[in-house]
Amino acid sequence: MKTRTLPNLGNFFQALENFGLFLSKPWKKHTGAFPILGTPAYAKTIATRSAGRATRHHGRLLSGAAALALLGSAQAVTLDECVRAALEANPDALAAEARILAAREAVKQATSAYFPTVTLSSTLARTDNAPQAFFMQLNQRDASMQNDFNHPGNVDNWRNSVGAKIRLLDAGQRGFQRDAAKLGAQAEGAAKRALDNELTHQVTRAFYGVLQAQAFVQVRKESVETLTESSRVANERLRAGSASKSDVLNIEVRLAEAREDLIRAQHGVQLALAALNTAIGREVVGETALPQAAKQAAPRAPLIEKNLDAVEGRAELEAARLAAQAQEKVQRKTERENWPTISAFGSADWDSAVNADFQQSYFVGAVAEWDIFTGFRQSGAAAEQKARTAAAKAAAQKALNNLRLDLKQAQLEAREAWERLNVTQQSVASAEEALRITRERYRQGAADVTELLTAQVGLTATRSRDTAAYYDLLVAQSNLKRARGELAK
Repeated sequence: MKTRTLPNLGNFFQALENFGLFLSKPWKKHTGAFPILGTPAYAKTIATRSAGRATRHHGRLLSGAAALALLGSAQAVTLDECVRAALEANPDALAAEARILAAREAVKQATSAYFPTVTLSSTLARTDNAPQAFFMQLNQRDASMQNDFNHPGNVDNWRNSVGAKIRLLDAGQRGFQRDAAKLGAQAEGAAKRALDNELTHQVTRAFYGVLQAQAFVQVRKESVETLTESSRVANERLRAGSASKSDVLNIEVRLAEAREDLIRAQHGVQLALAALNTAIGREVVGETALPQAAKQAAPRAPLIEKNLDAVEGRAELEAARLAAQAQEKVQRKTERENWPTISAFGSADWDSAVNADFQQSYFVGAVAEWDIFTGFRQSGAAAEQKARTAAAKAAAQKALNNLRLDLKQAQLEAREAWERLNVTQQSVASAEEALRITRERYRQGAADVTELLTAQVGLTATRSRDTAAYYDLLVAQSNLKRARGELAK
C-alpha cells in the first residue's frame, strides 16, 4: 500500500489570508493599525495569522484523515491507531453519530411547541356568490346599500395575512414530550459509548488475531527448519549405513506436511488482516504496515472480583434505563391528551380589490378544546403506552441480568486463559529439552526415527498451544475490560 501524505496547508491558508485581506479594504487605506501591503511588518503579520489558522485547520484534518493516512504508511501500526481509525471510519460508529444528531434535532422539535407558529399567506379570489361577494366588499370597506346584493356580479379580492397561534395550556403535554426527547438523546449518547466499548474490543481482538497468525507462521517456520535439520542428519546416517531409507522417507513426508502447514499459516495472516480491516471499517492496514509478532512480557494475572456491580457503569445499562424513562414520559404525555387545552390565535389582514388600496383588519381570540369522547381511542392509546413502559422497564432489567452474565463469563475466560498460559509455558521448555535429547540419541543411533518425529511434532504442537494461549489471554483481558465498560473513553 502506498504511503498517503497530507498536503502542506500552510501556503494555501496564507494565500487565502492574503487575498481576503486584500479584498476587505482598498490597499491604499491599510495604514496605522494594519501594516501596509508589501512591507516587512505586513509580511510578518500575515505569516503569524495564517500560520495559526493553518495549524488549527491542519489539526482538525489530522483528527480524521491523518489517522488513516498513518495506517497506510509503511510504518508498523499500533493498536491505538487502529482503534482511533475504527471509531472514525467504522460504519456502525458513523451510524451512531447520525442517530445522536437525529435525537438532538428531535429535542429541538419538541421544544418548538413552546413557541408560536407564524404564517404568511396571500390569496387572490373572484366570485359572484352573493354572501362571499358581500363580505369581500365589507373587508375592502367598499360595501354599499345601493348595490344589488342578490346579483353582485364578479367581485375580486386580494388578501394578504399574517397569522399566529400558540398553545397556552396543555396539561403538561409539551413538557413530557420535551423530556422524552431529551432522555432519548441521552440514551443515544449512551448507546454510542456502548458501541465504542464494543468496537474497541473487536478491533483489539482482530489486532491480536493478526499477531497470533504471524506467530503461528514463525512456529511453522521453526518446525520446517527443525525437520530440515533432521532430514540432513538422517541422510548422513544413511550414507554412513547406520540408518535405513525408510527413516529418510518418513522425515521427508513429515517435512512436506510441515511446509503445507506453513502455507496455511501464511494464508491465515491474510485472513486475519482482512478481519482487522473489517473491524476498522475500511481497507487501511496493509502487509507492509503490520506490527511484528513478538511476545512481550508475560501478562499479569487477571483480577477477578466476586462482586458483579461493575456492570452498573456499563453504557448499555444506562441506555436501557434512559429508554425506559423516556417511554414513561411518553406514557404520561399520552395520558394528558384527554385533558382540555387552551390556545390563542390572531391575524392581521389586508384586503383589496385588484388595483385598489388595501384595507387593514385584524382578528384575535382564544379557544379551549376538550375531547370528551373519542371512540375509546384515547383510553386505548394510554393503555398501550403503559404496556410499552412496562416492557421497557423489563428490558432494562434483562439488560442488567445479561451484563452480569457477560461479566462473569469474561472473568472465567480470563482466568482460564491465564491458567492455560502457565501450563503451556512450562510444557514448551519440557518439549524443547525432550527434542534435544531425542535428537542427540538419534545421532548416536540410540533412538529410531519414530521417536524423533514424535518429539518434533510434540514441540510444534506445544509451541502452537503456547502461542494460542498467550494471545487468547490478551484478548480475554480486553474482553474483561469490555465487560466492565472500561474501553469506552
